[in-house]
Amino acid sequence: MLALRITALVAATMATGLVAGVFYAYAMSVMPALARTEDRTLIEVMQKVNVVIVNPWFMTGFLGAVLFGIAAAVLHLGAEQRATLVWIGIGLALNVIAFAVTVALNVPLNDQLAAAGDVSGIADQAAVRADYESAWVRWNIVRAVLHTLAFLVLCGALFAAGVQHGRGEATGQAARIGSASAPADGYARTGASHVGFAGQG
Repeated sequence: MLALRITALVAATMATGLVAGVFYAYAMSVMPALARTEDRTLIEVMQKVNVVIVNPWFMTGFLGAVLFGIAAAVLHLGAEQRATLVWIGIGLALNVIAFAVTVALNVPLNDQLAAAGDVSGIADQAAVRADYESAWVRWNIVRAVLHTLAFLVLCGALFAAGVQHGRGEATGQAARIGSASAPADGYARTGASHVGFAGQG
């Protein structure tokens, strides 16, 4: 069970980090670069990016950040794992909020841009850009920050899980040592009583 719990937590952390990195790259390089281009270029590039990015590699990280987080939370249910579960719960909540931002805000903007049609047929490219760019950039920054915070929190969950496992191992070892020394103490007391009895005889 320990291996399964750690695997789920590591998967959730990795997925979250990858998604945070993608949105960070948009915020730090892709969108600032496109901001310096003409309306036609931004529209055409983003229309193509929004199609290409829907691929198994991205979707595994995007959906996995939430799904692996849920699995990790379920596997850490119980009083013994409560400290780690708190960290996982916070990370999962941040990922769910970021997921909602993407689905409710960024994706509709992408659909709106796609509905504008081929860039060569758009009469007012500046208006299409104005309706899309600033709002999309704003919400992308929000989700990037949320996923980054979730990644940091899940790293904390991994640390908490390691500390908790170490304490459990130490407690178990102490208990084993105690149980091993108990028979020896009993033999010593029995021997002492026999010696005392013999002395009285």
